[in-house]
Amino acid sequence: MHGGTMSRTDAGSTATMTAITLTEDDLDPYITHASTRRWLTGPGLPGDSALLTFGELRREGLRTVADSLGDPDPLAAELRDQLVIGALWGPDGGEAESILLDGETGEIATTYFFHDRPDLMETGPLAPSIETLTRFTATTDELTALRGQFASYKGRHGTKTAAEASRQLLAVFESETPGEVPPFWKAAALIRPLALVAGPGTTSGLTLDIPARLLDQEFGQGTVARFEEVDFPATLTHEPTRRFLRETGLPEDAFLFQLDTDVPLPTLSEFYEDEPAEELPPRADHLIRLGYLLEDNSLVVDGATGEILTWSEPETTLAPLNTDVSTLAFTLWLLHREKAIDADLSGELTAEAYDQLATTMLQTLSTVDPTGTDARMAGRHYWTEAFQDEAGGVL
Repeated sequence: MHGGTMSRTDAGSTATMTAITLTEDDLDPYITHASTRRWLTGPGLPGDSALLTFGELRREGLRTVADSLGDPDPLAAELRDQLVIGALWGPDGGEAESILLDGETGEIATTYFFHDRPDLMETGPLAPSIETLTRFTATTDELTALRGQFASYKGRHGTKTAAEASRQLLAVFESETPGEVPPFWKAAALIRPLALVAGPGTTSGLTLDIPARLLDQEFGQGTVARFEEVDFPATLTHEPTRRFLRETGLPEDAFLFQLDTDVPLPTLSEFYEDEPAEELPPRADHLIRLGYLLEDNSLVVDGATGEILTWSEPETTLAPLNTDVSTLAFTLWLLHREKAIDADLSGELTAEAYDQLATTMLQTLSTVDPTGTDARMAGRHYWTEAFQDEAGGVL
């Protein structure tokens, strides 16, 4: 087996690692499927993408699920001889579901390894062949980076642009998938293009230029609150934030977020005047409370910089949430849009591929706001934790 050293690449970047190719001897006796043998000894598997990694194959070579688990008795017969070749990236940035190859049919599936309960292991479809998996992965990476067949979308933004890109990506998946497109690729086609809705903040002075009326169209007329100058405390000096709150506004009642509609907006110091907290963060009079998230988290904006943070009173911690109010609005819009999309699919994405959907959502968000990636590295980020909360039904 030949290949480079494994490393995680950033979402949307081009993989630079040497492709993995195998020899005929490497394939015996595991793989008998002719076209799979030709592909693995020819073009091979690409370097890691933002979607998945073939690190397992680099580390261990070809081995079966049974070998990986120590050949346990309760393992289902159809899983025993499947080959473990890689993994999907999970919402926490690590390897999640394993990627399996059927050496007889060439089909690709995923599974979670339950080392203590192998009898509970099940597979889900991913691709009909190695060649298709490679092409789907490369095409999705092209969309994220706006290159290749998606290069024409560079500089274009808005809901119509996102819908066009979504149809184009879905058409690629449908053309090479017998039957239903697997949930992983369906989520990629329906969610990832949503990053094209908002363009860079060339006029707003913020990270994003949110299209006019986008929030009204999504949340409903009369449900988006806009503020007046008299509503702002003197310490909210960041003019782009003031302008956004006046002209674009925020939804009053978004999933996971409730806007404070009692005006004027209070600083954290003012908010706790009647019922003083045991501890407040530094510069509490420069942190303006916009509303609250679930689990006793206040959502605040730094009046001087426009940064959006969460203040947890029980934990007395202040943590980054979004770069600014424009990316906060995009996050709330994205979450609301995802829930509408999944409802149209009768809950298919959340029921069949929750972790895959959570990863897709977080990677889509990271293309317009890197705050989650940076905060996760520091050990805490509210959206990252919330999106992973399958038991809480967040997505």
